Amino acid sequence: MSKKKVDNGYSLKAIALDTGGTMSDTFAIDEKGRFAVGKALTTPQEESVGIFNSIDDALSNWKMKLEDSAETVDALVYSGTLMTNRLLERKGNSNIGVIVNAGFEDLHRLGRALQCWVWLPYAGRLHAREHEHPKPLIPRKQIKGVRGRINFWGEQLIPLYEKEVRKAVEELLDMGVDSICVCLLCSYMNPMHEKRVREIAEEVMAKKGKKIPIVLSCEHNPVRGETPRLNALIIEQYAAEPSRQQLIKIAESFKEKGVPAPMRILTSYGGTISPQHQQLITILMSGPIGGVIGSKFIAESYGIKNLVSSDVGGTSFDVALIMEKYVPTKWESSIGRYILNIPTLALDSIGAGTGMYVRYNKIAGGLEFGPESAGYRIGVCNEKSGVETVTMTDCSLILGYLNPKYFLGGKIPLNKERAYKAIEEQLAEPMKADPYSTARGSLDLIEINMKNHLNGMIQGLGFRPENYALMSYGGGGPLHVAGYSRDLNFQDILIPEWAPAFSAFGCACADHSYRHVKTADLIITPDGGMNPIVAMMLSATWAELKQNIVKEFEKDGRDPSEMEFRPSVRLEYLGMLDDLEVQSPSENLQPNDVWTIARKYDELFEEIFRRGTKSPELGYHITKAVATGIVPVPKPVLPQHEMSGKEPEEEASKGNRDIFWGTGWHSASIWEMDSLKSGNVVDGPAVIEAPATTLLVPPGYRVKLDEHRIFHMEV
Repeated sequence: MSKKKVDNGYSLKAIALDTGGTMSDTFAIDEKGRFAVGKALTTPQEESVGIFNSIDDALSNWKMKLEDSAETVDALVYSGTLMTNRLLERKGNSNIGVIVNAGFEDLHRLGRALQCWVWLPYAGRLHAREHEHPKPLIPRKQIKGVRGRINFWGEQLIPLYEKEVRKAVEELLDMGVDSICVCLLCSYMNPMHEKRVREIAEEVMAKKGKKIPIVLSCEHNPVRGETPRLNALIIEQYAAEPSRQQLIKIAESFKEKGVPAPMRILTSYGGTISPQHQQLITILMSGPIGGVIGSKFIAESYGIKNLVSSDVGGTSFDVALIMEKYVPTKWESSIGRYILNIPTLALDSIGAGTGMYVRYNKIAGGLEFGPESAGYRIGVCNEKSGVETVTMTDCSLILGYLNPKYFLGGKIPLNKERAYKAIEEQLAEPMKADPYSTARGSLDLIEINMKNHLNGMIQGLGFRPENYALMSYGGGGPLHVAGYSRDLNFQDILIPEWAPAFSAFGCACADHSYRHVKTADLIITPDGGMNPIVAMMLSATWAELKQNIVKEFEKDGRDPSEMEFRPSVRLEYLGMLDDLEVQSPSENLQPNDVWTIARKYDELFEEIFRRGTKSPELGYHITKAVATGIVPVPKPVLPQHEMSGKEPEEEASKGNRDIFWGTGWHSASIWEMDSLKSGNVVDGPAVIEAPATTLLVPPGYRVKLDEHRIFHMEV
């Protein structure tokens, strides 16, 4: 232990990272649960540079370097957009061969109708002229079809034409492809044809003296749905594999710095995996998922049953619902315009963020925002950005909400006069209004869209906002939460002091786990006649999946005996379209245990869809068998501060500043966030500033800072 570390009294225990396309965030935790937040610009070409700059920024709060306490770190979690950006920018490896059933060679190119419009804003979805197939990731000539067919029940209808397989492999090898993906119909029920394709491919490679990976969909993602299954298989090779070496390099950089903890990566379903994991595609959406995991951690810590998590970034507004402490998982998501069937925590996003462009629509005679965003360039107020179109940040600046000399702690100075002039010329004059009312109207427009998105998700389940608490985070969450929660009457509104790095905090809350899934298609009849078969089939499937998970932990160097195995199923009432996940009482089921699963589903269904209709008389359809293995890892502990009086101390005050709210100006008190004490109450109008975020407390609002450094907003 270094002298410097002893003098400062900090011993670093956990590091959580969230690397976005613009900023890299660090959430550092010491042994007493104290935390520090750091930010730095992302460096895509050498991601570790931006990461360590961010860590240095966080640890500078404790006047220490990573090397001072590296050996005490026992948890290291990463999330990022490296792989997602590779897909979105179409900069992956397209040198991939594909073998499918004959007649399905155009499956990747045609996709499903949903792929034509799911990525469009609502207005675009209404007009077919805007629907567009995504550009294929690989050329048509690299996709080969072979005859043979397995049916829905796993029966062989047509034997595999092995000569066609041999010819297809030879042609792909002659093209010089780096890997071959094999995706045949219904292979999730019977993999015999896909495995035979691999055997033939290995024979051909041996003769040609070549060796490349042969990836089978029955092993990679044995779930129903040919189009999303093929997409997932291709994107694994296109975007995930090229990212693996960079992730391994980041992990090795930490080892060189003396950090003993293995680097784990957050997955789309909320667990964490090693960079060596076979299915890296599950980390494709890891960034936004961190906030949902963090929200669940807060909900459990505070005893909140129903919570809405809301993340305001520069380009998007991400919302997830936690119901009865249950986080739903969805099985189809759209990423980079492609439909994938990988498990993802249910998260819905709209294009609404602080960097959104605002324009005057001459035809409609009103304001509109998006879909483009200035992102890291911020807005017209950032003179070096080259941005010429007004953004939401420009509006917030001239209304007095943002301190032009304190944006990102003063690292990026903002020009208020430049923003005012742009708003006046581009928006106010065409609207024949003053610039301040126009700017406030622009923010009202985007916040109403956020509010409608929140309200629609909640009421779509038959609930009302009064049944939920709201968690607001992201760099722009504290600034806009009063606006997008207006009149929704949430039970409570929580705003963590560490809101700008809350997704990184969520990474630290995730388990080290592996989740394997397989389509089951089993029926629980109302009379229970199929229960013995259901019990036998599920037990056998879990045994197979458990063996695969044990191998994953062994590859990571973890002791499988430490693993907690959680078998579960996804099921629905027969005839329904949406399933829910229920944990099994045992991995070795008896016939009576099947009824236990059914009753658990009934209870969960009633908790989530109280106004829905239960239908146990129809029977149940078990869609998937799910196996999760978890090895315990250190988790963060919420800080516990002594409560002070309601009145903030004088040292926290930064004077007053006029802000525009509603239809006029108000003199607002200005406070330094870090200087406020737990127990302090701040009445609006007020602005609470921090280097990475700003909390706006409008007239008639109040916030109280609790012992865990979380603000609670009330009207």
